Amino acid sequence: MAELAYSEPEPKIIAGAKGDWEIVIGMEVHAQVLSNAKLFSGASTAFGGAPNSHVSLVDAAMPGMLPVINGFCIEQAVRTGLGLKAKINPFSRFDRKNYFYPDLPQGYQISQLYHPIVGEGEVLVDMKPGVARRVRVERIHLEQDAGKSVHDLDPELSYVDLNRTGVALMEIVSMPDIRGPEEAAEYVRKLRQILRYLGTCDGNMQEGSLRADVNVSVRPQGSTELGTRCEIKNMNSMRFITQAIEFEARRQIAILEDGGKVDQETRLYDPNRGETRSMRSKEEAHDYRYFPDPDLLPVQLEQAWIDGIAATLPELPDARKARYVADFGMTEYDAGVLTAETTSAAYFEAVAEGRDGKQAANWVINELFGRLNKEGLGIDESPVSAAQLGGLIDLVASEEISGKIGKDVFEILWTEGGDPATIVAERGLRQVTDTGAIEAAVDEVVTANPDKAAQAKEKPSMAGWFVGQVMKATGGKANPKAVNALVRARLGLE
Repeated sequence: MAELAYSEPEPKIIAGAKGDWEIVIGMEVHAQVLSNAKLFSGASTAFGGAPNSHVSLVDAAMPGMLPVINGFCIEQAVRTGLGLKAKINPFSRFDRKNYFYPDLPQGYQISQLYHPIVGEGEVLVDMKPGVARRVRVERIHLEQDAGKSVHDLDPELSYVDLNRTGVALMEIVSMPDIRGPEEAAEYVRKLRQILRYLGTCDGNMQEGSLRADVNVSVRPQGSTELGTRCEIKNMNSMRFITQAIEFEARRQIAILEDGGKVDQETRLYDPNRGETRSMRSKEEAHDYRYFPDPDLLPVQLEQAWIDGIAATLPELPDARKARYVADFGMTEYDAGVLTAETTSAAYFEAVAEGRDGKQAANWVINELFGRLNKEGLGIDESPVSAAQLGGLIDLVASEEISGKIGKDVFEILWTEGGDPATIVAERGLRQVTDTGAIEAAVDEVVTANPDKAAQAKEKPSMAGWFVGQVMKATGGKANPKAVNALVRARLGLE
């Protein structure tokens, strides 16, 4: 399947007091590996358990406890790398990242620095039909998550919940290729979509399964030099990502135009104030005193094993979208809507099987998705099944009912359920195709409106008014094509 053709979007330019500026953005996305057990222990990764109920002796760093790699997490990281067209490193190794973690009992984080499991890849970020930013991925490494400190249960004490401690994370590090706040949000959205297609992360940002650190710098328009970056930590909302970048870029521009210097630091975004604030000076790798973890052997992957995972990859969003455009003749926009989620695409394909794909897409997008959005429901909650909607489309395609009646039947399916063909039969909704009956209705309408009939000879577009009146007189059951032809003939417009 050939890829769709894209052009690169223009960078976003911010006008400063003394000139125009360009934003340069890199992302570090932390995606929780979809696994029932943690990275180095068998403790549960289920969300929402009572505090400290999903903690093993390894997670609690009890003396003598040693980590054991969860092989499934390795497989999930490799699957993710393959989905991002990335290089899979046959040799990788875990390192200790030494830092003060109040909610990591061992006092260090097991991560990967020198030899990550996945190398360079890419993400194609759709901005609009025909326009996309190709963002390079520098690396993906595995690491364990920290726990959670709770500060609002006691005026003097902090509580620690270790349930998340040791949960496997994939840190997906991009190159500084992103050129605007909207692109950054779309990058995270596209990455989330790919991970969900692959089944390697559920992408639930509300539960912390996917969160992003955003590195922002600015430079004069046209410059190729990178400015000093500031990192905005733990962003878990597309809207907040956009707002934080916008504020941070303008903050840095104001400093530079005043002759100041941007300090490299870690910042937090305050959505209530709509601003970023300093958290700490930015650490470099040497500040963490990385060294190879002595308790874990290097990971050696066989190419045959990697190839076996590659053979099981599903059709990913870009390929599926291109197929829909090519096979069904739909627009790139409609294909993007249908492929946004695996569940939506599966529903559409069930409806489209053996039918006109473009017609199926119109019904799924306009009628079903429109109603789901209005009701605030997901595709899994649809009261109209793919089989029911397919049956309805068959009735319209065979001209047993009109498109307008089809919408009425859809409403019945939504509120009452049932079989479309049975509904049409029992409620007398079949389309009137009897030419004699339609001719009688046309004669009645034309005879009752002689002035308009005379005007229609001078202004043929008025025939549409007569068609509407005939459809109304027949309760919408008359075949619209037949009505249009008979009206034009009766008015002498043929």
